[in-house]
This record gives sequence, C-alpha cells and structure tokens, in this order.
Amino acid sequence: MKFSGQIFASVLAMTAAFGVTGVQAQSIAEALTRAYQYAPDLASAELAAKVSSEGIVAAKSAKLPQLGATVSGDYTVRGVGGSFTDTQSLSAGLGYNQTLFDSNKTDSNVEAARAGAQAAEYNIRNTEQNVLLAVVQAYMAVLGGRQLVQLQSENQTFYQAQLKSARDRLDVGEGTRIDVAQAEARLAQGVATYRAAVNQLEISQATFQRYVGQKPGNLSPSHNFTRLVPRSLDAAIAEAEGGHPAILMAKAAIRAAQAGGEAAKAAFGPTVALTGSVGMGLTDTAPTPVVSGAVGFKISVPIYAGGAIGSGVRKANLQQIKSEVDAMSAYDRVRESVISAWSGVQSADSQIQAAQSAVSAGQEVLSGVIQERDLGARTTLDVLNAQSDLTTARQSLINASTNKVVATFSLLSAMGHLTATDLGLGVKIKTAEPYTATVEDVWQELRSVSDN
Repeated sequence: MKFSGQIFASVLAMTAAFGVTGVQAQSIAEALTRAYQYAPDLASAELAAKVSSEGIVAAKSAKLPQLGATVSGDYTVRGVGGSFTDTQSLSAGLGYNQTLFDSNKTDSNVEAARAGAQAAEYNIRNTEQNVLLAVVQAYMAVLGGRQLVQLQSENQTFYQAQLKSARDRLDVGEGTRIDVAQAEARLAQGVATYRAAVNQLEISQATFQRYVGQKPGNLSPSHNFTRLVPRSLDAAIAEAEGGHPAILMAKAAIRAAQAGGEAAKAAFGPTVALTGSVGMGLTDTAPTPVVSGAVGFKISVPIYAGGAIGSGVRKANLQQIKSEVDAMSAYDRVRESVISAWSGVQSADSQIQAAQSAVSAGQEVLSGVIQERDLGARTTLDVLNAQSDLTTARQSLINASTNKVVATFSLLSAMGHLTATDLGLGVKIKTAEPYTATVEDVWQELRSVSDN
C-alpha cells in the first residue's frame, strides 16, 4: 500500500506539471495570437508584398504621360581683337512624352505585375501558416519537456529510495552488495537522464521565446481547433487543393508567366509615341521673350535586334512551362503533406491508446514486483527493471499526446487552414492589399502614400 501512495503523489505532481492548476494558463490560442503580432518573418513577408505592389505602378507608368520641367541659363564671354563682349541667356520649358501604343506590351506587363503582387500576398498566408505551426511545435515542446522533466525527477526520486532500501537491507543482512551496486548504477543513469531533459527543456523554452517574443508561462494543451479537421482524408485533400496558399501562389506564378510571354511577343510589334514641348527663352541682346512649342509623334517597328527579341520570347515560353511544372509539384507536395499529417493524427491516437495500456499495466507490475521483492521472491534488479519499463511507458504517453496536438495543427497547415482568420485569433490581419490599392492610383506620385 506504500507504493499506491507513491503513485497517487506522482499523479498529483504530473497534474501540476501539465498546467492543470488554479493559475491562469497560457493557452495555445493566446500563444498564437502573441506570435502573430510579434513574428518578424510575417512582418517581412508583408513588406515584401508591398514591395511587389510597386511593380504594378512601374509597369503602368510605361503608357502614362511623362511630364518634366527644365530651366537653364548660361553666361558667355567672347574676346575679339582685345575687346570682350558677354551675353546672357535664360530659358525654361515643359516637356511631354507618352507612349500611345506598344502592341499591348504594357498591358501584359501590368497583368504580370498584378499576378506577382497576388503571389506575394499568398506568400504572406503561407508564411503565416509556417510561423503558427512553428509556434505550436515550440509550445508543445515546452509543455512536453516540462512533463518529461517532472517524470525524470520522479524516476530519480524512486531510484534514490530503492538505493536507500538496498543499503538498509544490506545492513540487516537481508540484501547483497550487488543489489546496492545495481541501485547506484540505475540512480546515476536516472540523474543523467534528468539533466538531459532539463537541458532540452531550456532549448525548447528559448525556441518558444524566439517565436512568441516572451518566455512560456503556465501552458495548457487544451484547444478547440479540432473542429476545423474534416471527417475524411479525401475531404482534407480537396480543401487543400482548393485553397492552400502554396497552390494559389503557383497559380499566380502561371498567370504572371503567361502575361510575361505576351509581353515578350509584343516586342515584335510597332510602338507609337507622342511628344510635345513648350518653352520660353530670354537673352540680354533680345529682351523680348521668345516662346516656342512643338508637337511630334514617332512610330517604331523593330526589324532586327540581334536575336534579343526572339530570345526573350523563347525564355518567356520556357518560364511559362516551368511555372506549370512547379504548380504540379506544389499540388503533389501539398497532397503529400495532407496525407502525412492525417496519418500522423491516426498514428498518435493509436500510440496514446497503447501507451495508456502500458502505463496501467506497468503500474500494476511494479506494485506486484515490489511486494514480491519484500517477500524475497524478487530481486532489487527486478524492481529497477519494472520501474524503467513504467517510466518508458509514461514517457511514450507524453510524447504521443504531444505528437497528437502537433499532428492536428500540421494537418490544418497542410490543408491551408492554419491562419489567423480560420483560427479566429483576435488580431489585425497582415495584408498588403490596402497598400496595393493605394499605389495603383495613377496620381499617387503627386501625393504622399501611407506605408500602412
């Protein structure tokens, strides 16, 4: 009955380690919310999308009016036969230049730029998923690490008690030195395992702080995000293929490559440009201002460009084929990730059931072996081995429970649903779409543009 009391104490200690206490726990949702607001990688992806949006502006500018103002002046001194004369002049003017037609090259470049901006927006969502999954992995590594440290601490305490018991029995002539040596060796091994668990926990806590921006508090494994998991593998694959950011990025890349191909072909066509200028000049020899103006047009048709245009078309065609191959690869990778994550969830469930059975059986075995050892039917080594088997089973249960949570979130990520919007996190969604809409204003260059 003494051992039953030890088991009860161990259960209480493990419950405290699992975070089931009166203290407010830091839930997975809270950690994800904090990480979303903090993550430098996510902020970087948002900035990259804004940078990509500027490509639209650059592409559209090719067919918009180009206006410029110039002011110039000079002072000239001339010497003839020992006499010098000087003249001064001042002029100012406005210049206008605009491409009226370029065989739809600009339109194709704008389409390619918009597709690139869209791909960058999908990259934010993809980065978001990677960050949030990393947070879950770090969260569960800390939680599982704390449980393993607690387990190894209890294991170490058990071996200390067995060593003391072996020495006491040796003192009264009921034990042997072999029993003492075996207990000492097992205790040394337990101490080393405990220290390794502590070191790994420190690493996991550092990783958690890197993603979340603060040290882990009182963690709890409970969450309600399993509601997002579909009932079947086929449904999970269908959702992933329809909306995973990686697949949407691949589709946007195909769109950009197609537009790039059209732009390359347009280089063979004619270009029509309109030019105009108006100016005023003033000199000291002719004090009356001279006003002048001019309007002109230019039609250009490429005949031979040394092979550069043909090379550009072939390159664009190859890029389009590559984008389609990359899209096929993206589909395959996403499908593989979904199947792998789904299998991981199923495997974790089986491991949890097996580990629970092993723990229950191991507790019964250890209790019985201790009683038989006290009656002289078993040795100290039998007790140590039974404790080792029980510890291994409990460790397997901790790992399987941790893996179940990580596998669940990995499945959500593989489906494309590990986002702040899908999880219902109380955060402002990071996106470059408002910025893109602002810079697409053709007159934005005359005003300041907010970077928000």
